[in-house]
Amino acid sequence: MSSQQILHAYRALLRSSLHAVQFAKPARYTLASRLRLAFTKNPPSAYNAQKINNTLEFLGYAQRQNGLEHKIVKNLLLLWWKQEKGGFGKPNFRPLSNDEVKIRTTAYDAFNYNIEMLNESMDMCLPAMTVRDPC
Repeated sequence: MSSQQILHAYRALLRSSLHAVQFAKPARYTLASRLRLAFTKNPPSAYNAQKINNTLEFLGYAQRQNGLEHKIVKNLLLLWWKQEKGGFGKPNFRPLSNDEVKIRTTAYDAFNYNIEMLNESMDMCLPAMTVRDPC
């Protein structure tokens, strides 16, 4: 895909996903940062027009009806938001031990693997990456 097509795909995905979450405040910021991160980290050869079209169709279903697609998008954004904040629970101001750092950096690996399998089975391109900031 050319850089112009990737830019159009980014804008279409952002627009569709913002409509799917109905412009809710924490979700739209989390969504924009995660989508931006996915498009800056992945090379242009990683994008496929068919995968982007399938993702847009999935987001369209999430936008139109409050079904399974909407619940998947809602839960993805909730977990991404909690991951950016450093996990569930109260903030901890003491220094982390080596074991705690290892647990916090690998806690979302199974979740990301499930997103990758969903992408593979439905031929989509939802961002599945871990932000490795344990603090």
